[in-house]
Amino acid sequence: MAKRPNFILFMTDQQRWDHLGCNGNKVLKTPNIDAIAGRGVRFDRFSVTSAVCMPNRATLVTGRMPSLHGVRYNGVPLTRDSVTFVDLLRAAGYNTGLCGKSHLQNFSDMEAAISARDDIGAPPPDDLAEARRGTISGTEYEEEKTPADGREGYMNLQTPFYGFDHVDLCTRHGDRARGHYDVWLKERHADADALRGPKNAIPEPEYSAPQAWHTSIPEEHYTSTYVADKSEAFLDAHAARTDDAPFFLQCSFPDPHHPYTPPGKYFRMYDPDDIDLPGSYHNPAPQPTTAHIQQQTAEGSTPRTGNLPFATNERETKEIIALTYGMISMVDDCVGRVVEKLESLGLAENTVLLFTSDHGDFMGDHGIMLKGPLHYQSLINVPFIWADPADGLNDVRREELAGTIDIARTVLARADLAPFNGMQGHDLGPLMRGEADKVREGMMLEQDAQKPNFHFDGPIKARTYLTTRWRLSRYMGSDFGELYDLRNDPLEMNNLWNDPKHSDVKSDLLSDMVMAMVENQETSPHPTDFA
Repeated sequence: MAKRPNFILFMTDQQRWDHLGCNGNKVLKTPNIDAIAGRGVRFDRFSVTSAVCMPNRATLVTGRMPSLHGVRYNGVPLTRDSVTFVDLLRAAGYNTGLCGKSHLQNFSDMEAAISARDDIGAPPPDDLAEARRGTISGTEYEEEKTPADGREGYMNLQTPFYGFDHVDLCTRHGDRARGHYDVWLKERHADADALRGPKNAIPEPEYSAPQAWHTSIPEEHYTSTYVADKSEAFLDAHAARTDDAPFFLQCSFPDPHHPYTPPGKYFRMYDPDDIDLPGSYHNPAPQPTTAHIQQQTAEGSTPRTGNLPFATNERETKEIIALTYGMISMVDDCVGRVVEKLESLGLAENTVLLFTSDHGDFMGDHGIMLKGPLHYQSLINVPFIWADPADGLNDVRREELAGTIDIARTVLARADLAPFNGMQGHDLGPLMRGEADKVREGMMLEQDAQKPNFHFDGPIKARTYLTTRWRLSRYMGSDFGELYDLRNDPLEMNNLWNDPKHSDVKSDLLSDMVMAMVENQETSPHPTDFA
C-alpha cells in the first residue's frame, strides 16, 4: 500500500497573481516559490470567492461559498460546528498543524458597522435573535483576539481548532502583529512594543507613502521568520514520531498585507525608481466607483491609515509596490527555509506543496490601494501552485478557470478521501493531469460589506460572474453594473455594461449568473426519508 501523501499549504495575505517571478514579474525575485512552480502546476486564472480575508479563508477550509458557510464579510467568525477539509484529514489520521495567520475568527474589538435590526415590536430573546439557535460569541469565538483584552487562557485555545491539532497563531499585520507571535516576540524583546509602529521606526526620510515605515523589529524576529520557525518545529516534531501518520501543515504568512513594514535589508531591497506604474494607474475614463475613492482622498474625507481604500500619487505608489516586493521576498526566503527543512528530514518525496493567497490588492491599479467589493482582477486573481512529486508534472501552466473553492476537494481527492455532503468546488487533479479540459464554464463571487463606499449609498452587496473571457458584476440597490472583456481589455478600463453592442453578451451572462446561483444552493443535510 502506497504511503499517504503529506501536504504543506503555503499561504500569504493580500498577494496579487502577478506578484511572483514565475507569473511574469520581471522585478520581483521569488526564486524559492518559482522553484515549487517549476516542479509542479501553476494557474493563470485562479479566483477567490470573495476579495476579503475572512470570507475567502473560510471558503478555503470548508470548500463552500460565503453564502453557505456564513462568513459573509469580515466580522463574522466561522461557526465552530462547521466541518472543514482539515477535520476530514484529521479524522483519517493526519497530523494537522497551522502556523501563522488563520483569520477564521475576529481579531479586533472594533464594533460592527451593522447593528441589530430596529423592527417594530418587542425584540426576541437573545437566544432566538438569529435564524439559528446559538451564538457566535463567547470565549470559543475570541481565540484570535489580542491578549491585551484582559482575558485569561488566551494561549490555551480549544483544539482541534477548525481541524488543526497544533496551532501557532499570528494575528493582525505588519509589525503590529499579535497572537502567539506576540508572546514569542516578548520572550526576545521584553519591551517589544517599543519596536513597533511608525513612531519607533528606523528613519527613512526619502519615503512618504501612507502606512509605510522601516520597522525596528529585526528580521530574525519579524512575523515571517516566526511562521518559518514554527513550521520547521512542526516538521521536526512530526519526523520524530514513531507512527506512520501523514501530516497537513498550513504555513500562513500575514505579509504582504499592509502596513508596509519590511524589516532589515528587505526595506530597501527594491528601489521605487525601478518600479513601473500599473497600466491602469492613469485611467482616462475611471468608473464612478474608483473616481469616488480618488475624490475622497483629495478631499481628505477618508484617512489613509486604516483598511479603507485610498488614492496615492505616483511616488507613493512606487514606494508601496517596492516595499510590498520586499515583504514578498522575505516570505520567499522563509518558504525556502521550510522546503529545505522538509528535504533534510527526508519528507519531500512524499509531500505535496501548495501555494496561494487569500485575495489581491489594487496596488495602484486605477490609482488606488488596498481592496474592497470591486472585483477587478488585481483583487480576485491570486496565485495557485500545486507541486506533487508523484505526478511527474513539471513547470505546467494552466489557463482554465479555477479558484479557492476548489482547494478542499483537490486535497481530499489526493488523500483518497471523499468530501462531506455540501462541499462545493471541484477536484483539480484531472485538469492538472490533462485528463479534463476544464472544470467549469464560469464561477460566482460573493462579497458583502458592512459600510457604504465606492459611491454606493448603503452597505454593498456585490455579485460577480466570471468566465475566462468576461467579468460581469452587479451591486444590490444600484443601477451601476460592470462588464469587461478580459481578452481585449485585461486592465478592465472599458466598462461595456451600457454598450448596446454587448447587450446580448450581458443578457447571456446574467442568465448564466442566475443558473450558477441555483447551482450554489445548499445541499446539506441529506434527506433522512422520502417524506
